[in-house]
Amino acid sequence: MTETIRETKLVQYLSEAYAKEKELEATLEAHIAITTRRPYKKRLQQHLKDTKAHGRALERRVKKVGGGSPQLADKVVGRAAGKAKALARGPVQAVRGAGAAERMLKNAKTEYSNEHEEIATYTAIETLAGRLGDKETAKLARDIRRDEERMAKFLAGQIPVLTKAVVTEEVPASERRASRPAGTRSRSGASRSAGSRSSGSGSGTKARSSGSRSRSGSASARSKPKRSR
Repeated sequence: MTETIRETKLVQYLSEAYAKEKELEATLEAHIAITTRRPYKKRLQQHLKDTKAHGRALERRVKKVGGGSPQLADKVVGRAAGKAKALARGPVQAVRGAGAAERMLKNAKTEYSNEHEEIATYTAIETLAGRLGDKETAKLARDIRRDEERMAKFLAGQIPVLTKAVVTEEVPASERRASRPAGTRSRSGASRSAGSRSSGSGSGTKARSSGSRSRSGSASARSKPKRSR
């Protein structure tokens, strides 16, 4: 049976999402293998299960909408290509940075970026399906998007934790506090010194002025003629 333009567009968007999910399966597996922090690793493992479930749900939906498998060969990145790309990326990320915390931080930033790409993808699918009257596809996209949003929220909280771990692991304790910028103390001291001089100058001026008035008054008193008796 010939697909309608409506069905073709739905299958295209669903297939693109499916290809991304299959790519991320391999990426997550590579990241989990080098993750040592237990809470972070446990969350990645759960998200890997979710990602696999998303792929299966998308594949079923594509078959229901278009009567075939996701169009990975000609419209989007193929399954083999996606896995190869992800697996190639894993070892590269494994050698980034100077330590374990740095590697995990870089992976978390990559995952955070991927989650937002997926959020955008499922937002588009939900909107498309809504406009085309496909309530089942819209609901599927909405449910998966919420999973991605929860993962993105977790990663947003994890990135500062991992960054602090990098500081602890790689930066000496003596260098972790923000040091005073060079010249700040001397400028401050100079300001205080200048203020002192200004104050002293003002006091001297007042003293000289007072002295001048005193001398002037004495001279005036001496110059007044004595009244005759």
